[in-house]
Amino acid sequence: MKLYSDIPARRLAQVVADVGVVLWVVLWVRVAQRVYDTTMLLAEPGRDLSGAGASFRGTMTSAGDGFDDLPLLQDRVATPFRAAAGVGSEIEQAGADLVSAVEQVSLLLALTTALIPILIVGLFWLVLRVRFARRAGAAQRFIDAAPDLDLFALRAMANQPMPRLARVSDDPAGAWRRGESDVIHALALLELRESGLRPPPTAAS
Repeated sequence: MKLYSDIPARRLAQVVADVGVVLWVVLWVRVAQRVYDTTMLLAEPGRDLSGAGASFRGTMTSAGDGFDDLPLLQDRVATPFRAAAGVGSEIEQAGADLVSAVEQVSLLLALTTALIPILIVGLFWLVLRVRFARRAGAAQRFIDAAPDLDLFALRAMANQPMPRLARVSDDPAGAWRRGESDVIHALALLELRESGLRPPPTAAS
């Protein structure tokens, strides 16, 4: 598999695109982190509520335990305090549930914020890179000597736009049939550039 073009300008563009995609991913990961942190500020009331419930529960439990040591009264006074401690537990749980809900929403928003732009650009980039790698890798297997240019000249006449062919020759098909090496070489170069390849050294010379 061939990842980068042999042609310097195109190879530079590919490297710049790769770096750009990495920077794009880093940018949106940071944006998602900011969204998460900002949304998590909504969990502060839940933490306060949970802390207040825990504090109330602890106070009521301690008070009930203190009445256990009094003679005669025993559980008759301690029971209401312990019941109130149960209310504190419910308040604490409600605060914890609120924090958990905010965490889930924050995570969902952060993932959505990051994944949508990353996937849109990343999939487009990946399709282009895989397409180039497959095309260049396949073409490279057929190009190792000057006679191989004949195949790429044929492909150029089948695939290249007519204006490009006209710039090479007024009669590219006839020149190919006559074996005109200059025209065959020029036609092959059109197709090789599309695949990101240079002609073999013998052909280039």
